[in-house]
Order: sequence, then C-alpha cells, then structure tokens
Amino acid sequence: MEKGIVYVGVNDRKIDLFEGQYVVPEGMAYNSYIIADEKIAVMDSVDAAFRDEWLDNIEKALGGKAPDYLVVQHMEPDHSANIDEFVKQYPDAVIVATDRAFAMMKKFFGKDYSERRLVVNEGDSLSLGERTLNFYTAPMVHWPEVMMTYESLEKVLFSADAFGKFGALDAEEDWACEARRYYFGIVGKYGVQVQAVLRKLGGLEISKICPLHGPVLSENLGYYLDLYNTWSSYGVESEGVVICYTSVYGNTKKAVLMLAKELEENGCAKVAVNDLARCDMAEAVEDAFRYGKIVLATTTYNGDIFPFMREFVHELTERGYRNRTIGIIENGSWAPVAANKIKKMLESSKDISFTETTVTIHSAVKDENVEQIKALAKELV
Repeated sequence: MEKGIVYVGVNDRKIDLFEGQYVVPEGMAYNSYIIADEKIAVMDSVDAAFRDEWLDNIEKALGGKAPDYLVVQHMEPDHSANIDEFVKQYPDAVIVATDRAFAMMKKFFGKDYSERRLVVNEGDSLSLGERTLNFYTAPMVHWPEVMMTYESLEKVLFSADAFGKFGALDAEEDWACEARRYYFGIVGKYGVQVQAVLRKLGGLEISKICPLHGPVLSENLGYYLDLYNTWSSYGVESEGVVICYTSVYGNTKKAVLMLAKELEENGCAKVAVNDLARCDMAEAVEDAFRYGKIVLATTTYNGDIFPFMREFVHELTERGYRNRTIGIIENGSWAPVAANKIKKMLESSKDISFTETTVTIHSAVKDENVEQIKALAKELV
C-alpha cells in the first residue's frame, strides 16, 4: 500500500430515518479513512449493517498489509459498531481513543480492550513515520468522549461529526442545506463547545477536513469554517423572516399567508413559511436558526399551545435558541392564550426580543387583524 490517505467508508441508501428521527431521502455516508505511512492507522468504524463492506474496503486498500492502529474519535454506533469485528480480524492492532471512549466501549461491547489500547488526551501525538497524528479533545461536540485528529504532513483535520451532513456521498445536492439541518438537529445545543473547539483549532493550517459524514472538504475552507462559526455562535446567516404556523380550520393559515404577502410587498429579502403539522420539523428548526426574525402563528388548544407548535418551540429552546426577534400570531375562539404561553416557554432563551405588535385573532381574520398584520410586517421589515 502506498503512503497517503485513502477513503474506506460506505454509503447507506437503505436508511429512512437517521438517529430514528431525521428524514434522509438521500441516505447517509459513514466515513472511515486509512492513513498509511511506516505505520498504518484506520480512522473510525462504520454502522453495524455495513461491517462486511467496511472490512472488505480496508482489506482491499491495505493490499495484504495489516493496520497498526484503529483510531476511535467518536463512540456513536454509526461510527463504532464494528470495533470488535475489527479487533477479531486484526488481533495485533492497537485501539487509540480517549479514556471516556474506552469507558463507553465497556458499555457497548462488555470490554474496554485493556490489553490493546492507547489512551490519548488533549495535545498528545502519535507518530506514523513522516506523518504525526495530533489529538484534540472535543467534549460535547456532540458526545463527551469525542476527539479530533490533525495529520501534520498533509495538514488534514479529521473532524469527527463536526462539518458533517445528511446524504450519501453519491447524492448531488448543496452542502449547506443538509449540513445546516444536520448541525442544528444534532449538534446545535452545543454551540459553546463548538466555539471552544474552533478557537482551539484556529492556529492550525488546514488543507482538508475529513468528517465522519458527508464529503471531504478541500476547497474554500473559509466558507465552511465561517458557517460553523455563525451557526455555533447563534448568529444570523441569512436576511429574511421565517413564519412557522399551525392551523386547525384555515383561519390562522389565512393570516400567515396575508403576512407573507405583506412582508414581500414591503421588500423582505426572503420569506420562508413552514406548516408545522406537515413539514419536516428539522427543516423548520433549521430555518429558525438561519434567519434573524421569526413569526410563530398558532391556535390555543386545551388551554395551551397547539401540540405541533409546542413541540417546535421546545425544539428551539432545547438547542439554546437566542439572538432573535419574534413576532406572534395567536388564535382562539373564546380564550386565546397562545402568545403568553409561547413567551413563557422562551423565558430562559437569551437575547430574545418580541415585536410590539401581537396579532390576536378571535376565530376568523377581521379588519382589525388585517391592520395588525400590516403593522407586524412593517415592524419586521
């Protein structure tokens, strides 16, 4: 085997829900790499369903050689499920991971590989020959045992789940859309920790980023790094307004469509509308973090917020939603309370401001509501 870095991951085109909840119409990639020098390191495993394909990929790439190390950066099963199978096939290989990762191996496999392990910590390094692997811990990005690895010769960052995206590698689609949905769905709660890792890695010269999901990033890296910085600092990525709504009999929807039209006529750069009962909730969450202004429109239901809206607001607060302007449209036939309930749910969110105008509909949109909608649109623009 020639010296260098070789991809030995797999594409999953059968999966319908990633982590049991995220719709992935273009499948998923489980990435694994071989770094070959005087010593050979395999970077991470893949999902259990692809054990044979992964091991075959490794065997073909090695051309009869045996790996010296298996580096485990992240213990989530889509990247670690085949550790035990790897050990059976390559009994002389050493497993390289953090202390916390080995503790998790005990929980997953009933063993911590004490006879064949190398525990690494922040700042440790491992020489493969001309190439040196430098290890950087990345706790809670997005599990506590995570580490990233920097290969010094080609200046490659193996970034674990960071910079990953939904979609198999043979999917032809824009990176940012599915990377954004992936980030805010899976990593979004841990913006502070992502910021800490970005600062830690800031002094490195990086030529490529090799994530555990999605394509290898090798061009215009500033674009990807800037997006990650914006996302993890809860900044505003795009100008515009997102409207997320629920509607039982169509009256709240009518108000939403009127508002969307008013926003466009007032020159709003982008209006994104999401029906929370029908859309992919993860895409609505993505929009909520992408834009700086959001309108939540919903009915009062059982003296509370309509269930889809309540779940949506919970999804936002769970991920540390902040630094946004929020407008509210509420509807209720006899006792509308949705606006106050929404504000109560958002009490712990930082740097949130509410528009002066709240649209309160009693059953159906009336003339006074039309005026409120126009005022809300002007306030948002």
